Amino acid sequence: MDLILMKKVRGLGELGDKVSVRAGYGRNFLIPSGFAKPATADNLKAFDERRAELEREAADALAAAEARKAKLEGVIVTIPRKAGDEGRLFGSVGTADIAAAITEGGLGMELLKSEVRLPDGPFRAVGDYDVELHLHSDVAVTVRIEVIPAT
Repeated sequence: MDLILMKKVRGLGELGDKVSVRAGYGRNFLIPSGFAKPATADNLKAFDERRAELEREAADALAAAEARKAKLEGVIVTIPRKAGDEGRLFGSVGTADIAAAITEGGLGMELLKSEVRLPDGPFRAVGDYDVELHLHSDVAVTVRIEVIPAT
C-alpha cells in the first residue's frame, strides 16, 4: 500500500514522503490516526498545494515541544504512595500516575500518559527513577521521579 505521510513517523519517514507499507498497518493505524493518506493522484496534488502550511504546522509543533522540554529539564517529581516496611508499594506507579503528577505539579503544562515511556514497566518499589518523556518524535527529555512512602 502506497501512502503519503502527513506527519513525521519515527522509523518510516518525514512529512511528504511517499512510502510503501503493509496494508493493515496503513489501513488500521496510519490513515485513521491522521499520519498518512493514500497516494492517489488527487491526494498528491492536494498535498503539494498544502505543503507549506503542513510544514509550518510541523515546525510550530516542534517549537512547542522544545519549549515544553525547557520547562521539564531538571525537574524532580515526588509521588507519595502507600508502601510496606521493605519499600514495596501497595500497587504501582505507572504512566498515568506520572503524567498526572507532572500536570498537577504547578509547571503550567499538561502531559499525556502516552508521552511517558516506561520500558521496564510500572514502578513497584520506593526509590528514585529516571523517566524519559517523548514530547515529539524529535524531542525527548528525562525527568527524575521520586517515589516515597506516604505517611
